Amino acid sequence: MSVTPKPDALRKPDPGKCLARSVAEALAEDPTLEAVTVDQARHTISVATLGQTDVPKLTERISATVQHAQEAGPLEPCTLLAGETTCQTCGQPLSEFEHKRITIRQEADTTTIARVTCPTAPKFWRWREIPWPKVVQRDVEFLEKAEEVNEWKAELVAASLCGVCGLGAWFFRAHPLAVLGYVLAYVAGSWFTAQDVWAGLHKRTIDVHFLMLFVALGSACIGAWGEGTTLLFLFSLSSALENFALGRTQREIRSLFREAPKSATVLDPQGHEREVQVEKLRPDMRLLVKPGAQFAVDAEIVKGQTASDESNLTGEVTPVEKAIGDTVLAGTINLWGVVELLVLRPVAESSLQKIIHLIKDAQQRKAPAQQFTDRFGSYYTYSVLALSFVMFFVWWLGFGQAPFAARNVGRSAFYHAMTLLVVASPCALVLSIPSAVLAAIAWGARHGILFRGGAAIEKLAAINTVALDKTGTLTTGELGIETVESFPPGREPEVARLAFSLGRLSTHPLARAIARHGKQQGLQPLELTHFESITGQGLRARRNGDACLLGHREWLAQGPHAAAIAQVPVTDPGFSEIWLTEGGLLGRLVLRDDIRPEARELVEELHREGLRAVVLTGDRQATADHLRRELQIQDVRAELKPEEKLSAIRALTQEGRCVAMVGDGVNDAPSLAAAHIGVAMGARGSDAALEQADVVLMHDRLENFLAAFRLSQRARRVIRENLLISLGTVVVLVTLAILGRIPLTVGVVGHEGSTVIVVMNSLRLLFGAARPGRP
Repeated sequence: MSVTPKPDALRKPDPGKCLARSVAEALAEDPTLEAVTVDQARHTISVATLGQTDVPKLTERISATVQHAQEAGPLEPCTLLAGETTCQTCGQPLSEFEHKRITIRQEADTTTIARVTCPTAPKFWRWREIPWPKVVQRDVEFLEKAEEVNEWKAELVAASLCGVCGLGAWFFRAHPLAVLGYVLAYVAGSWFTAQDVWAGLHKRTIDVHFLMLFVALGSACIGAWGEGTTLLFLFSLSSALENFALGRTQREIRSLFREAPKSATVLDPQGHEREVQVEKLRPDMRLLVKPGAQFAVDAEIVKGQTASDESNLTGEVTPVEKAIGDTVLAGTINLWGVVELLVLRPVAESSLQKIIHLIKDAQQRKAPAQQFTDRFGSYYTYSVLALSFVMFFVWWLGFGQAPFAARNVGRSAFYHAMTLLVVASPCALVLSIPSAVLAAIAWGARHGILFRGGAAIEKLAAINTVALDKTGTLTTGELGIETVESFPPGREPEVARLAFSLGRLSTHPLARAIARHGKQQGLQPLELTHFESITGQGLRARRNGDACLLGHREWLAQGPHAAAIAQVPVTDPGFSEIWLTEGGLLGRLVLRDDIRPEARELVEELHREGLRAVVLTGDRQATADHLRRELQIQDVRAELKPEEKLSAIRALTQEGRCVAMVGDGVNDAPSLAAAHIGVAMGARGSDAALEQADVVLMHDRLENFLAAFRLSQRARRVIRENLLISLGTVVVLVTLAILGRIPLTVGVVGHEGSTVIVVMNSLRLLFGAARPGRP
């Protein structure tokens, strides 16, 4: 198979845009599917099946597959040239397709992806035409005001009306119209509760709202209007406070994001300006952004310089200087310069949308303890109903109390049953965990720490070991080119240009630094083919038939330049070196990556917290020894490949340690996934790292890890306090209710009081001290 490369074929791999990769996944999922042919010019899709198949389901599956590939941008075939080992579109090795026994044939605009099969099998295939899917632009999410829970205001008004009417009826209880006051109090107090009960009954479920309404109606039936009104007043008031707490949490999160721009200024090739809606912006469009305006999408500066206010995304209030080759993030503000940008990705895939999605996902993910209380709560509700029903007969038949006597209500069996039903209801219990989790998530988001749900908070509080990557974690990650060398001297410009041409195709921190240097120097990229990223080693491509390599000394020293490389001394500790070869060209780029000023303090704080620190780095041993001396870390492991980092994490886990892995790159993703909890550094971290991480530190500030750890420990303490308060209150009140020693009014006050205390205790997390190191 041979495909003629496009002039711009070499770019960063994007798996979502690769047609072959997408269809190969569909072939793996459906054994009846044999081949798929896509004609992009005619917009037709043909599928071949063997045997009986579910045609509607198959059509939906293939349409969704092609549509998903289209949504990532213009649909592209898998770029596999003769003798090539890696797809330039998706970055997948050719061996992966061969391993899956899949063939790819490209003819003009028609691509056929099929299983490897015997020559006669295609004669039995049945071909079908299916509709070309329409691409629907993915929605852009914003944390709008509509998402805030404002119902608490109406509930507070209803609770106030309930209280006023109830007090009026009690003061004039001797008047014949007193009952009317109680009825009005009941209507106001049960207005929202009745709606919740009705919705639950439609779903054939009952919860605490049902119990409270049932008790209130029961109280009215036996003439205990005052106790029923007190119950509804306190229950509606506590519900208003609960929703107020949730609303405050939502406001804290939404305050992080300013009003996102709805349009952007696009420059055409002639330099003419036009306003375009942000949803219509596509990669490689050129934008003009003036001082004071927000950056609408993630983009790269191609002209001009400025500073960016990234405080709403990263928590960092200091402006960040931006020059040619630097990336600006959607939602941040251009402070003073006029800059021209090149769009990197659609607005739906921007850093701002990524963060909003993470926050929404975090709010919906439940902690393990909360999952247990949710399951326990439904069974508990039915158990309380059964217990109250049984105790009614015990008090009536066993102790001889009147069943429903309105007079002397304190001795009524039904009265005691209603009291038991109230005090045993799990209101405070079901709120004890989610209220604390939401408050902790809100505090963290406000300070640049994103927890992906309550489980992340619980897991982070349990760690005893912290594994740290070096580049971008313990070091600044802002690598700068110190020198460009060639051996023999005289070909430094060639080295710089070829290194730039390779580095711009990778997302590794070293490659990004080389690409940024090349753009600032105005270098023009060379045309390369057969680009391949070798994990843990470097980059490989071909130019004019010669292999071009950019990577570690040890990797290139395995080739024909081994003797020349061996004669060059390694760089001093604190510097990194990247070697480059192409035919007779041999060169080296020396980069400096300073240790973060706060790294030493972080390590000391980790030790004071009783946490063991381990550094896992792919750098050479000399650099690791320098790091050990500077930071006083005993366990520093050097020259590790990604799979060796993963093995180190697994070994620590097998020792019985709960490991938090802190990293920022693609090569850290496997370790982040294998650790007890993964922590990704920065909104600028790789998508793979962010996807695997349980906690995201929005700014490259190591002290935020300590803040996250301490916040998780404090949240765990608050959860335990809430559980103790809620369960302790239930145990005491239920015991007194069974003994008949507590009136309904006191039971209501105790029950609702514990609920309010739990919510207020959780809000302490939201209003903690603002200093990131100690929440």
